[in-house]
Amino acid sequence: MARIFLALLSGLVFGVGLVVSQMVVPEKVLGFLDVFGTWDPSLAFVMGGAILVSAPAFALARRMGRPLAAPRFEIPTRRDIDARLLSGAAIFGLGWGLVGLCPGPALAAIGLAPTPAIVFVAAMVVGMLLFRLTLDRSTATRSIATAQEADA
Repeated sequence: MARIFLALLSGLVFGVGLVVSQMVVPEKVLGFLDVFGTWDPSLAFVMGGAILVSAPAFALARRMGRPLAAPRFEIPTRRDIDARLLSGAAIFGLGWGLVGLCPGPALAAIGLAPTPAIVFVAAMVVGMLLFRLTLDRSTATRSIATAQEADA
């Protein structure tokens, strides 16, 4: 129960932060991304503030044995840059640049400007389903084959 409450509290704090910083306003985000037009640098302060908060938190996490509400930290160990990472980053960047929303702010924006956010979230869900039906299967098959080769 405590984990659910902490997850809810974290989500609420994150959502309020997105609303206060105006990350849920596509025009604001597009203004920030338009560096060769009428650039709005105000979101740079949001990012700077996020770094000021998260840097000490990451330093503290490195010294902790485990998180408060989980058995262990889930820290990615892969450091390689492959085609999947680059194509995923490109798709994310294109979507963000075209629409002015990314997944977190889109979910928070559903309560403020439902129509564009709902269309974005629906497209995001379709993309996730297409991944599950296509690329995820090929990755899982490759992983199983690699594991079987290692056992042989």
